[in-house]
Amino acid sequence: MRTRHILLSLVLTILVTQSGRAAVASKAPDDGKLRIIVFGAHPDDCELDAGGCAILWAAQGHHVKFVSTTNGDIGHSKMAGGPLAKRRTAEVKAAAKILGVEESQVLDIHDGELMPTLENRKKIVRLIRDWNADIVISHRPNDYHPDHRYTGILVQDAAFMVTVTHFCPDVEALTKNPVFLYSADGFQKPNPFEADIVVGIDEVVERKMDAIWKLESQIESTWATGGFERVIPIPKSGPEREKRRKDFIEGRLRRARVPARYRKKLLEFYGREKADKIKYVEAFEICEYGRRPSEEDIRKLFPFFD
Repeated sequence: MRTRHILLSLVLTILVTQSGRAAVASKAPDDGKLRIIVFGAHPDDCELDAGGCAILWAAQGHHVKFVSTTNGDIGHSKMAGGPLAKRRTAEVKAAAKILGVEESQVLDIHDGELMPTLENRKKIVRLIRDWNADIVISHRPNDYHPDHRYTGILVQDAAFMVTVTHFCPDVEALTKNPVFLYSADGFQKPNPFEADIVVGIDEVVERKMDAIWKLESQIESTWATGGFERVIPIPKSGPEREKRRKDFIEGRLRRARVPARYRKKLLEFYGREKADKIKYVEAFEICEYGRRPSEEDIRKLFPFFD
């Protein structure tokens, strides 16, 4: 009896072990291309912060994923809830096709209600692992909007945990820590954004604007008025629509122009001849919580400078 009991225990142990191994999801395979995942708080943030670089990466066959950590269901002055969430998800999917983004995902978390919980930390860790990320981009944690701040905190908290085998053991841990980056912002306290990487996007800026134009729910509400006071509907067709598009894109292009404080970095990466010609940029700050890249690493991760 005792022998049978021992044998039965061994069989059960083997079955449980094999079952557990089968349940561990493997990360995306390494095909020699870069894998980039960008986190934005709302369905529009990734497109604004990294849309130009996404085009450049995708053009070289690298894999880019955009993740909105909330569904944006209160980001409009006239509509809200499920209809708005569906509308905004459709908009970023349309933008992704123009940008060449391989995958665009919107998490089912209400706009304005994102919290830095353990459950949400695990969601972020699983997404980074599933994507087998080389680069992870998110907001800084001292932004004006709580969803932006908590997106930054959640990604920061994931920066170490993605390599810890027994944290979220259902998804295979990364064997290398990605480079974690912050997207640009203008906030000064407690510390201002510091541009460690500045990428010229002149050659793709029009395509980026075409993608952003797909985010009509934001253009007619938030971006039209600077708040949520009223909606200025976008005409469906005709010269009025074209004028609205032209005015909108001109405004966005002004915001994308190179700030004087970025010029030094442009010189470092491009040299004077090229740097002096660049008009439009996207910039990123290196987060000290992830892998600290050398200049050689940066040039491999952003293969656009030569």
